[in-house]
Amino acid sequence: MNFVEEMTWRGMIHDMMPGTEEMLNQGTTAGYIGFDPTADSLHIGSLVQIMTLVHFQRCGHKPIALVGGATGMVGDPSGKSAERNLLDSDTLNHNLNAVKKQLEQFLDFDCGDNSAEMANNYDWFKDMSFLDFIRDVGKHISINYMMAKDSVKTRLETGLSFTEFSYQLVQGYDFYYLWKHKGAKIQLGGSDQWGNIVTGTELIRRKDGGEAFALTTPLIKKADGSKFGKTEGGNVWLDKNRTSVRDFYQYWLNSSDEDAAKYIRIFTLKTKENIETLEAEHAKNPDKKLLQKELGKDITIRVHSQADYDGLSLDNNIMFDRSIGKDELHAMPEAEFMSATQSFEQIEVSSAELAGAVDAIQFLAGLTQNKICTSNGEARRSLQQNMMSINKAKIGLDKTVSRDDFINGRYMVVSKGKKKHFVITVV
Repeated sequence: MNFVEEMTWRGMIHDMMPGTEEMLNQGTTAGYIGFDPTADSLHIGSLVQIMTLVHFQRCGHKPIALVGGATGMVGDPSGKSAERNLLDSDTLNHNLNAVKKQLEQFLDFDCGDNSAEMANNYDWFKDMSFLDFIRDVGKHISINYMMAKDSVKTRLETGLSFTEFSYQLVQGYDFYYLWKHKGAKIQLGGSDQWGNIVTGTELIRRKDGGEAFALTTPLIKKADGSKFGKTEGGNVWLDKNRTSVRDFYQYWLNSSDEDAAKYIRIFTLKTKENIETLEAEHAKNPDKKLLQKELGKDITIRVHSQADYDGLSLDNNIMFDRSIGKDELHAMPEAEFMSATQSFEQIEVSSAELAGAVDAIQFLAGLTQNKICTSNGEARRSLQQNMMSINKAKIGLDKTVSRDDFINGRYMVVSKGKKKHFVITVV
């Protein structure tokens, strides 16, 4: 495959230097992306660059994933409004190992000439003195050149330390080193990295008279203007201990149709024809969220595993799928309902106790053997805090429960918050 063509139809090219496509068409080329080890997990914002390397390798090129053991100690001002906290070596090493493990899930490190490779810039910076750096690197790039960068200009009013100011030289030297020793002819990255990347190409040109190239991806934005990769709880992480598999899947399921059409091109390996077929099917009945489900399934399996996804499938069609509401639950065949809710806690109530209407407090506490709420007081508080729902419909203090609320007159799903679900069966 042609890398530039593949990235173009997927909407993944923001800018690239002249001659980039011609250079890539000459055969297997090494290229790299840097990953920031400021946490012990990457998040879905990093997934854009991971997929860039995946496509790069699938198109026959050699991807190098650079983890910034040295630059993680400095801090990149690009896109930042304040100085970043610097990490101690123990925290940094822990983060580096975790990030390496995640990257190894996506790239093939044993496939011949274009096998992926990991690199750590601490390896070439640890023995370089400050005097060596300013003599061998700093003299080639002028202050005027560095000041012209947007990442510097936007921080001049609020303050920019020399440490962060020098970051573009450090990243530029990364490119030079990988060009010199690993044959990396191109650096890839997000559009906010353009200034740092071209500093590297300039250093290669001025220091050794070499030629190198740059290609950036657009920063992902959601259609409603909110920030991609963020929820009320913060970042959506690739580590299931930071973001549960359920919440990870739900993030994609909650995508708007416009966003899902964009994400499925960027974050999956589906072909153009496959995606267009899915879009056509989705358009026939958007409420079924076919596009979002395929997107979420694909990414969840690749980031986590098939087993993790299968672990969701028992109940996500009921409680986790926003296209299924109260009416869809009542219309659901009994066998399908029972299969999809078998993992919920089961509670039985007698038909005699439901001969008439029962107020919500009594139903949630005593009538269900205090299994949903341990007391009338807890039931009252849960209702006042809008935590309770019956068959996916929120209920309040004024709710009365009768046999009419039960699916087929026999079954009911009661939810307490987002995580506790019960099936009530009339016997």
